[in-house]
Amino acid sequence: MRRMSTLSPGQLLEMAKLVVPPLQYSKHKGQAGRVAVIGGCKEYTGAPYFAAISAIKTGADLSHVFCTDAASPVIKGYSPELIVHPVLDCTNSVEEILQWLPRFHSIVIGPGLGREEHILETTSSVIEQAKLKKLPIVIDADGLFLVTQNPEIIKGYTNAVLTPNVAEFGRLYKKIFNKEVDSKDPVASLKQLCDELGHVTIVHKGLHDVISDGNKVLMCSNPGSPRRCGGQGDLLSGSMGVFVAWGKFSEDESTNERNSFSNYPFGMQAAYLACALTRECSRRAFELNGRSMTTTDMIAQIHPSFEHLFT
Repeated sequence: MRRMSTLSPGQLLEMAKLVVPPLQYSKHKGQAGRVAVIGGCKEYTGAPYFAAISAIKTGADLSHVFCTDAASPVIKGYSPELIVHPVLDCTNSVEEILQWLPRFHSIVIGPGLGREEHILETTSSVIEQAKLKKLPIVIDADGLFLVTQNPEIIKGYTNAVLTPNVAEFGRLYKKIFNKEVDSKDPVASLKQLCDELGHVTIVHKGLHDVISDGNKVLMCSNPGSPRRCGGQGDLLSGSMGVFVAWGKFSEDESTNERNSFSNYPFGMQAAYLACALTRECSRRAFELNGRSMTTTDMIAQIHPSFEHLFT
């Protein structure tokens, strides 16, 4: 694992203080973040729920889900905390979503999105409009399938964070370079891909989460668990949606006190914090539930994990 930096607990806390806004009685609803999740179809309703509820549990004030009509009542039934829009498969889906877009501080694209052509076209249009508004974008799951089909859609947009697992990373790398990832030097492959995509941030998930923008590299190797239940990546992307919004707030506030981590792009900072949080949730949930651990158990650990890591 050469050429990678890990953070000590003290350094992680220092980074968190740069990004995480303090809770204040004077703030009003929405100031701590309004996050949108684009995803959810008939077959996949759990993924957008996990991402959206994780965003709220991490600290966003409001969490919206834009899904298909068939997915909507199911997702609404999971939790009254979420604002659900059944518009992804309607004829004027782009217009329906774009009227909401100015309200959001970040968008998470991909959990449960599916691969239906009309929905992917709608998602592409949303990405283009989000780029014009300079919104932070987290792309996971079927959102990564979309990017692999058309890498130009995200190329050069440095407010984007991609979160591929090993297989997804390999497919995207092969699409760009027409060759397999160099297994002898995966860090070089990661930096190469980030650079070719115009310095977007990529979180290469695995035994260690390796994060790069093509220039700098961070590795999150905090203890997690050996359990690989479905949905853990959705917790990561949902919490990351909050951290990228907070990171953008911090970057935009010129009076904010800077520290030694201010030279990292806010996307890398957000990615590291989300990786650390997800791993801590997994560790704690596994201690309590062992092989029976599910992502629902992990979500229940977001608060104690956040307190342990960042306060």
